[in-house]
Amino acid sequence: MNEEELIAGCVKEKREAQEALYKNYAAKMLGVCHLYAKDSLEAEDMLQEGFIKVFDHIKSYKGQGSFAGWIRRIMVNVALNKIRATSKIIKFDEDLPDDFSQDISQTSQLAYKDIVKAIQKLPEGYRLVFNLFVIEGYAHAEIASQLNITEGTSRSQLNKARKCLQQFIIQQEKVNL
Repeated sequence: MNEEELIAGCVKEKREAQEALYKNYAAKMLGVCHLYAKDSLEAEDMLQEGFIKVFDHIKSYKGQGSFAGWIRRIMVNVALNKIRATSKIIKFDEDLPDDFSQDISQTSQLAYKDIVKAIQKLPEGYRLVFNLFVIEGYAHAEIASQLNITEGTSRSQLNKARKCLQQFIIQQEKVNL
């Protein structure tokens, strides 16, 4: 089935179309969820909740922009809502945890999974702003609006997240020499 047929089948709530759509996009969207989650279980929960929303709202997809982008936006919104619901207060301007680099595998090459683990270990405020700005491409004004913070706080959190990740990379390079 092509993408249009998948969407049409899902609009008609055909099980085989829903299953095919899930199989086509689940792995990529799980990667998105991992960037916002603290661990794999939380990422999987976000993925499942996200696909429920995709199937519930697929009739509202207008065909503008990429379908994968539409799904990704739903996944990001689900992740943000889940974080808001479980965290009550998102902490900003926190210090880096002492164990930031200790729990990340030490390989001879910095692998994607290690970078994702490093991002997951960032304090929540750092992680959210970093993901929304760097990965999703939001502007600081949009991030501020989404997270109910100032643009200055968004910029500050991004700067601190980048510094933490740079420290991680430098540490890994030293270890791997």
